[in-house]
Amino acid sequence: MIVTLTANPSADRAVVLAEALAPGEVQRALSSREDAGGKGVNVARVVTAAGAPARAVVPVNGHDPYRMLLEDTGIALDIVEVAGRARANLTITDPAGETTKLNLPGAALSPAETEALVAGVVAAAEGASWLVLAGSLPPGVPASFYADLIAALRERWGSASPRIAVDASGPALAAVVETARPDLIKPNHEELAELVGEDAAADADVLTEAVRRARTLVPERVASALVTLGADGALLFSAGGAWRGRAPRIQVASTVGAGDSSLAGYLLADLEGAAAPDRLARSIAYGAAAATLPGTQAPTPADLPAGPIAVTEFPTPIATS
Repeated sequence: MIVTLTANPSADRAVVLAEALAPGEVQRALSSREDAGGKGVNVARVVTAAGAPARAVVPVNGHDPYRMLLEDTGIALDIVEVAGRARANLTITDPAGETTKLNLPGAALSPAETEALVAGVVAAAEGASWLVLAGSLPPGVPASFYADLIAALRERWGSASPRIAVDASGPALAAVVETARPDLIKPNHEELAELVGEDAAADADVLTEAVRRARTLVPERVASALVTLGADGALLFSAGGAWRGRAPRIQVASTVGAGDSSLAGYLLADLEGAAAPDRLARSIAYGAAAATLPGTQAPTPADLPAGPIAVTEFPTPIATS
């Protein structure tokens, strides 16, 4: 069982334009769709679509239209009732696949609601193989929330605690890495640079810099790291080694949720007992599949790209071509 937490859920609205986005102009859209979003929800949708057990913990107002979207996904849910409504995120995609996102902050959680959310996650995690803590934190929740939740979970379940995967950024991810020693983190290149206090914009060689940064964290501060690099594939680091996987050629429809699908693919392979290179390959395949679908759709095994994903082990030199 994979349990996920989406502390700051969103109704994801995707709009496809006929032409490139022109700020300040009136443009007509070719199509639009709305999905129940949030990183943990996305992971649970992908896992469920693959036929594996998953459960999503989500704070939701009982009268929020988002709740209907969420229930329509068909995933197993643990709802924590809150007063505020889920935010709306808008994604605009042009014919070339260029994506513009507008993400709202979400409703604040009170201290009592935050406490109830922690209790709900700890209860839902009983007997789980993995707990995924994913996405931004809502207003009113301290940056230490994920780290504090991990401590509460391990205090409650001890050696029976699930492994912890964290897909977050900024202070929330930094607090987890500082104190909680997660089993897996899934930053992208920019989030990894921020985590170690550096600027990814200055990187001339993305791959080499990502490798250097990840090796400062694994395995001393985190057990493993899955670093997604978009069109450059992904990297996997653990105490047992390090690997690079290359991304297949695809026609991009929307990159929204691709990172969440990458994490889901990795966890699905792990549940099957796959070796590290195969977990990385499955991660890349699922991320690529998600990027070929419009909006925030959950890829199924039938959507995965044909052909193998090339994975090489370090210290094989990193080729950029």
